[in-house]
Amino acid sequence: MPEKCFDAAPAPYRGWGSELIRSVGQAWLRVFGWKIRGDWPGIEKAVLVAAPHTSNWDGLHMLAATAHFRIKLRWMGKKSLGEGPFGWLARRAGLVPVDRSGGQDIVAQAAAAIGRADDIILAVAPEGTRSYTADWKTGFYHIAATAGVPILMAVLDYGTKNITLAGPVHPSGDMDADLAQVRAAYAGATGKKPENWEPVD
Repeated sequence: MPEKCFDAAPAPYRGWGSELIRSVGQAWLRVFGWKIRGDWPGIEKAVLVAAPHTSNWDGLHMLAATAHFRIKLRWMGKKSLGEGPFGWLARRAGLVPVDRSGGQDIVAQAAAAIGRADDIILAVAPEGTRSYTADWKTGFYHIAATAGVPILMAVLDYGTKNITLAGPVHPSGDMDADLAQVRAAYAGATGKKPENWEPVD
C-alpha cells in the first residue's frame, strides 16, 4: 500500500515508545486497507466523536488511527473498572472512571476529568450502541461545552476505507447548529454493518 495512505500529519514526536506504537498502528491499517485523511489540528484537549460505530472492529481501527496521529485516546467506563488489583491496567489503557450510581452527573464528571488533565482526547461514540439507532446521544456535546473544549470528528467510512479526521467544532451555545456541523462530517459514510447505521444526508 503506498505511503500516501498515511498522508495525514500527526501530533509532534513523543519519544521512541510512541513511534513503536505508531508503527504497529500503521501496520494494522495497511493489513486492513485503511487510508488516513486529515491532519492533526494541534489540540491538547478535545472530545473526539467516533462514528459510525456498528461493530467491535471500529474501536480497534480507531486505536490504530490514533496511533498514527501519536495520540492516546481516553474513554469513559464505570468506576469499578479502575479499582482493585488490576484497575491500574484499565487506567493505563485510557479509562476515565465515572460513577453511574445514584443519578450521578456523568457529564460533570467527564468535564472535571478533562479539566484536571494536561492533555486528553476523550473518545465518545454518539450512537451509544452498536445496534441501530435513529438518534444520537448528545452527552459528547455537553461534555465538550461544559469543559470548554472543541469537538473533533473521526469518520470510519467502510465504503471508501477512509478514516477521516475533521473539525474542530467549538461549542457555541447553539447546540442545534453545532450538532449540524458535527453530523455533516459523516454525510455519505457507511458503517461496517450498514443496517445499524442511520445515514447522514
